[in-house]
Amino acid sequence: MHRPLPAKRICLAMLLCSSILSGQAVPQSAAPQSPKRTVVRAGRLLDVKSGRMLNNQTIVIEGEKIVSIGPAGAAPQGADVIDLSSATVLPGLIDMHVHLTGEPQHVGYPALGISLPRATLTGAKNAKLTLEAGFTTVRNAGADAFSDVALRDAIADGDIVGPRIVAAGPGIGRTGGHCDENLLPYDYHRSGEGAADGVPGVQRKVREVTKYGADVVKICATGGVLSKGDNPNSSEFTQEELRAIVADAHRLGRKVMAHAHGAEGARWAAEAGVDSIEHGHLIDDAAVAMMKQQGTYLVPTLYLGDWFIENAEKNRVPEFLMAKARAVLPASRQNVARAFRAGVKIAFGTDAAVYPHGLNAREFAVYVKLGMSPIQAIQTATVNAADLLGWSEQVGTLEAGKWADLIAVDGDPTRDVSVLERVRFVMKGGKVYKNEAVAATPRSQGSN
Repeated sequence: MHRPLPAKRICLAMLLCSSILSGQAVPQSAAPQSPKRTVVRAGRLLDVKSGRMLNNQTIVIEGEKIVSIGPAGAAPQGADVIDLSSATVLPGLIDMHVHLTGEPQHVGYPALGISLPRATLTGAKNAKLTLEAGFTTVRNAGADAFSDVALRDAIADGDIVGPRIVAAGPGIGRTGGHCDENLLPYDYHRSGEGAADGVPGVQRKVREVTKYGADVVKICATGGVLSKGDNPNSSEFTQEELRAIVADAHRLGRKVMAHAHGAEGARWAAEAGVDSIEHGHLIDDAAVAMMKQQGTYLVPTLYLGDWFIENAEKNRVPEFLMAKARAVLPASRQNVARAFRAGVKIAFGTDAAVYPHGLNAREFAVYVKLGMSPIQAIQTATVNAADLLGWSEQVGTLEAGKWADLIAVDGDPTRDVSVLERVRFVMKGGKVYKNEAVAATPRSQGSN
């Protein structure tokens, strides 16, 4: 039995026959355009894996990707040439702990006056500042109502300017803990979006944040500093809850980042299999040993202590928060240094929002003061951070096949890491977003 042809197919057949009978060719679709080709001439190029500085290198880019890197030579016909022959070129930097929708002055009760739309617009501003500071990829460590997911998607769609964002959505924590909303009294019956208790509760919350677009699961394994009524030393989840979170997140293809100041909470979280401990400001030898055993990354966020305490009075930080800051922050460097010495894997993170966005690179100098070499500090924000993200095939080094995310600075960051605080040129995905380098104006170039 033959089924009748749909009307659309009949019309198409009639149109084709009419074209043939009238001697007219059926229009052909336009041939796809070749991707734009760009050549970057680097006076010095830092191989962040080996620490070697290579002179007079040419980076050939097609569309968003690097296609080749090698000694300076002739540029392909018709390519745009960017002359960074007086600069040092290295991969775009990665910050593994930012809060784009937050600001330093929004601490304590003033934060209650910031609407979600206003915070999201603040995030758009801070995304641009962060990219222009040389950070082409960030992991956003929590935001209300998945506003960081919205920023991620708006940037990916080209609506606004910013880095690639790995978004967490609302952080998951116990009722009354660091990830809850503790500033309002009982009358308001207000809970944080990520508040959850018990194994079924935390499992549901993991599934909820992934449902609404979270790329990574952020949890609060201990109390915090900038929250009311909790203790930075206290463990916020039971070991059973932590294991349930990690099991569900990993099964759903998401890594877990665990805010943890206190030693016990950090140790429990590492033992449960989280992928990174954030802060670790009060960790002890047992926590360090567990992190080393499990291969858990530490994301230290140390420079914030300097800026926060120096600017607390200006920002009118309430005393109930300052008391915790004075107890935690001065000890952070000494405790984190033990993790450095033990060989715990370190990925770069800042907690930008506790201090102004755009100053992220000030974190590098702290790592060097604690014993890292400049190249080791740079590796925390390139190869190490890419590994923690699971993005080593796309970012973290300048190699053929990877995204054309690169920055340029004056001087040699392997001798003076502070030059990374003054980024002159930023490219993300083959597109230039900042160009203050001398003689770096793109021009069309023929065969030379």
